[in-house]
Amino acid sequence: MRTRPLGSSGIQASIVALGTWVMGGWMWGGNDDDDAVRAIHAAIDRGMNFIDTAPIYGFGHSEQIVGRALAALGPAARSRAVIATKCGMVCNTREGRPMARSTALGPSETGHIEIYIFNGPESIRRECEDSLKRLQTDSIDLYQTHWQEQQTPYEDTMAALLKLKDQGKVRAIGVCNATTAEMDRYRAAGSLDSDQEKYSMIDRKLDVEQLPYCREHNIAVLAYSPLALGLLTGKVGPEREFALGDMRRTHRRFTRENRAAIGALLEQLQPIAAAHSCTPAQLAIAWTVHQPGITHALVGARNEAQVAENAAAAAITLSSAEIAQMNTVIAAALPGIVV
Repeated sequence: MRTRPLGSSGIQASIVALGTWVMGGWMWGGNDDDDAVRAIHAAIDRGMNFIDTAPIYGFGHSEQIVGRALAALGPAARSRAVIATKCGMVCNTREGRPMARSTALGPSETGHIEIYIFNGPESIRRECEDSLKRLQTDSIDLYQTHWQEQQTPYEDTMAALLKLKDQGKVRAIGVCNATTAEMDRYRAAGSLDSDQEKYSMIDRKLDVEQLPYCREHNIAVLAYSPLALGLLTGKVGPEREFALGDMRRTHRRFTRENRAAIGALLEQLQPIAAAHSCTPAQLAIAWTVHQPGITHALVGARNEAQVAENAAAAAITLSSAEIAQMNTVIAAALPGIVV
């Protein structure tokens, strides 16, 4: 498994990372904990040392699964793993900005859980301590603000993150879902190592400003949802039904018409997949990590088989001609796809 640096942190992380949102169960119709633990073990075995989680994923459950899995493998595995988690998406405050209401299954206007985006220093300190306990570790390799808010000065947020770094509780600092202007504010107050953003073959908004900015300032870009919630795997056809609590059940991208349009796009890319003896998912992951400025792809998995498929994508080398051909096909298909 190839690795790339996380900005100037000195940390090398696998270019294909394991995303663990689904392991929390929330918004994904539940998940099997034992399957999730085995998936994490399979990732470590394959050199996929980069594991991304967050407190909001199952309201702490995903972090607990990651902690349980790594503890079972022992200290050597923990030393090889690069654990990324987040702060700022909280349910124990009414400060910051309201994000959503939710039930244990997923967002709902009548949900009893109120979720706020709050990056206040004291809140970040508490969140970090809670994450360390759930992850069963004394240090988080990459700590990221999950979303941004304007109530807390960015300088205060960065000061809190830098203090955690000085205390050895955090090794590198990143942001998620941030604009370049917001990153400028953070960078004026301290070193910023990474930016995590949604990016895939059908999510290309970063190309214009974000990716050039991050290349210029040596900021790693972690692409989340490179398979577009599973749409680009080739396994989500128009007839697929989703379980209660799975956000894809009502997501506007998952209409039968849109799934058919995605299927047509993948069919046009099939000759390139065949040339590399890979699946549509592997081709999509490989394309993602070949994009200038994208350093890592965060790919979710429920079980060992999905981890094995995702990890193998790191070995695929696409030629410049193949990438150009894919980009032409994608550009022609995008007007007919809900993004």
